[in-house]
Amino acid sequence: MANLDRIVRLKTVLARTGLSRSTLYRKISEGSFPKQVPISAHGAGWRESSINRWISDPAGYRHEAS
Repeated sequence: MANLDRIVRLKTVLARTGLSRSTLYRKISEGSFPKQVPISAHGAGWRESSINRWISDPAGYRHEAS
């Protein structure tokens, strides 16, 4: 079976990380949290693998340029 990278939405990300919404978006702008990926015209989410990588080392996370 293929290992597909799920897209998770804001509510799930907040629950898994323990961050507040404002802290999450501040960290994104600082480059210390994964950026969202667009999933529709008005929706976005995060790659589960990116969230897992952040959870494994929150202090050492830096956004990797694509």
